[in-house]
Formats: sequence, C-alpha cells, structure tokens
Amino acid sequence: MTETGEESTEIQDQNARNYRWNFRMTILDGASFGFGISFFSYTIILPLYVSHFTSNPLLIGMVPFLYTLGYLVPQLFIANVVERAPLKKVFPVRLGFFSQRVPILLMAPATWFFARGKPETALLVFFSLYAWHTMGSGLQVVGWMDMIAKVFKVQQRGKVLGISNSLGNLLGLFGAVVIPVLLGRFEFPLGYVICFAIGSVFVLMSWIFLSRTKEIPQPNPKPVVSQREYFRALPAILRRDVNFRTYLLAQVLFSLSGMGVGFLVVHSATKWNLPDSQASLYTLALQAGLALGFLLLGFFTDRHGHRLNLLICMALSVLAYGLAIVAPASGWFFVVFFLRGVINAGSMLSGIAIVYEFTNAHDRATYIGLANTIPGIFGAIAPFVGGWLAGLTSYSLMFAGALGVGILAFLVLQFFVREPRTAAAPSNPIQNEVTQ
Repeated sequence: MTETGEESTEIQDQNARNYRWNFRMTILDGASFGFGISFFSYTIILPLYVSHFTSNPLLIGMVPFLYTLGYLVPQLFIANVVERAPLKKVFPVRLGFFSQRVPILLMAPATWFFARGKPETALLVFFSLYAWHTMGSGLQVVGWMDMIAKVFKVQQRGKVLGISNSLGNLLGLFGAVVIPVLLGRFEFPLGYVICFAIGSVFVLMSWIFLSRTKEIPQPNPKPVVSQREYFRALPAILRRDVNFRTYLLAQVLFSLSGMGVGFLVVHSATKWNLPDSQASLYTLALQAGLALGFLLLGFFTDRHGHRLNLLICMALSVLAYGLAIVAPASGWFFVVFFLRGVINAGSMLSGIAIVYEFTNAHDRATYIGLANTIPGIFGAIAPFVGGWLAGLTSYSLMFAGALGVGILAFLVLQFFVREPRTAAAPSNPIQNEVTQ
C-alpha cells in the first residue's frame, strides 16, 4: 500500500494487465448469479411461495427480514478480518461456497420433500435454508466488495458492476417468462422445485467464474487488533467523519422505507385474486427494471457520482409506493415492479461503490461494514414494522407510511450529505484511534 492508503503502483500495474481477464470473469459471474438468483426473488417468488403455507403478514415479512438481516448485519463483524487479509477472494470463493451457495443448492430437494402436506415443516426448513444463505452472503460480501475495489479502478467499477448485473437481469427476463409457465403448468410444489433447481445451477456456475478472478496478494500495513479493540475504535469514524455519519442516517431512513417492498406482490395477488401464474408475471417487469437500471446507471454513476444516483432511487421509491396506493387495477403493478427493479439496481450499484469514495484502501472494509450493517439492522426491522402496520390497518396505509419515510431519506441525502468525490476523506481514523 502507498502512504495515502491506495494500492501500490506495482499492484495497479498488475491489475491493469489483468483487467481484461477480470472484466470477463466478473461479467460472467454477475450474469450467471443475476439470472440464477432471479428464481429466488425475495420481492416476488419467495413471498408467493410462503403465502401457500400462511397468510400471516408477519411470517410473509420474514422473507425480506431474513434477506436484509442476513445480508447486511454480519458485514461489520467480518470486516476486521477482511481488512487484514492479503487476498480478498478467499472470502467469496472459499467461505462463500459453503455459507452462500450450498443452501441454495438444497432448496429444490427440500421443497420436494417437505412442501406437500407438511406446511409447518416446509416453512421451518425454508426459513432455515434461506437464513443460512443470507447470513452466508453477508459474511462473504465484504471480501467480494473489497476485491472488486482492489482489482478495478474507481473509473471502472460502475461500468463493470453495471454490465455484469445488467446481463444477469437481461437473462432474468427469460427466467421471468419461464417462471409463470412452470408455476402454471405444474401443480404446487413441483413448479417451485423446478424453478429452484434451475436457479441453483446458475448460482453454482457463477461461483466457478468468481473463483477464476486474478487478484494480487497485498498485506495491509495496519497493526493487527483484537475484535474488542476494533469495535472500540469504530466510533472514531462516526465522530470524525460527519459526512459519512449523515450518509448513514439517510441510508437508515431509506432502509426503513423498505418496510413495504415484500408485501407488494401479496397485496396485488390478494386484492385482485391472482393465481401464482399471473402474479409471478410481475417478475418480467422487475427483471426489465433491474437490467435497464444496471446498464444505464452503471455508466451514469461513473460520470455523475453515486450520491445523485441514490437520490434518484429514493425519488423513484416514493413514486412506486404512490402508484401501489392508488392503483385501480393489477396491471399498474407492472409499473410498480419495473420501478422497484430500477431502484434495486441503482441502490446496489451506489450502495457498494459510494462507500469506496468516503475512505481509503486501509479502512475500506471497515467502511463497507459500517455502511451495510448499521442500515441493515433497521432494514431487518422494517418488514416486521410493515407487517404489523398492515395487520393493524391495511397494506395501502402501510405503503403510505413507507412513502413518508422515503421522503425523509431523500431530504437528508439532498441537503445534508456532500458528494464524497469532492469531499476530503479522513486519514486512517481506525488506525489512529487504536494506536492512541
């Protein structure tokens, strides 16, 4: 590492030589994973699956709860280890295979054996596997994000992530055509078994491409600290970096506004009495929004920055909730889910890449952990708040509450967070705090 905390000139030169190879592997990884995981959509497919066993909003809300809790919350607890690892790819490749991919591979056989006539067992097994998968995703993703930041320059990251995810979701459009056919042609649960089997094959393929990434080992010169010392030093970032702290507040509010996302498809299917074969057609709109969002916003963020992109996503989220509230027919929800796809794409792109711009390479994993875990805690609570409000009032009133919180998130980001590309990042706050 250089004294400024960026990768050394030697590492940068080798990354430049490996750029084409890593670009191809990342594109193939993202395309395969994006297509495969579309068969496990936590916005549409999994809530529909759970609704076969229960109509309880709190249980249906377990799907987005586990997604958010598992994916975001563990990140801060692994960041200290990732930060000091010479090779970052060991986390998504070695740890990620058993913690993230294996439970996905088990989903289809588990559905086949337990979904017929054993609703309690089926739900327990499903939620156990899904929790295993999402927690595994959270444990490996900091290493993956740090690896992406290490092997690609700042001007390349938006394009690489945008193209890889866009291709995955363009392929997901094919999946969105196949899923309703499978769910309509085969009786429950066979349609879901086939969907989960197809998705798991492509998720496994993506791991093969990921494992081929070329990364140069580079030790971090920061002193090794215990987990206790590490956590004691974390408040230093929030005290010294006011801009990052305010950004976290905006993200916390935006996470809370996600309380209604997991209930959109159930609301539409219940209100207009849609069978799974029709309700799952919304996946077409979701995948189209994801594909277009990743493709266009990837290039947009490289040129115009991630703060502006997040503002656009927050505004679109408010619009999507508004449409869900006033929709006079189920067809309107194709627009709602298209917008949700664009929002998910933009939020993922900029939620990952903007964190790199708040800090330097020394503290990158720590910033990633803070930026995902803190909002993740509130995002995990949000579906239960949404389920409670929906049970107490109605889905429409709950969507209205989510809309209001989304407006607050937009206002905080717009008026109180400076563009991190033009704001000076604090120099090595973790190391300074620990060594004082």
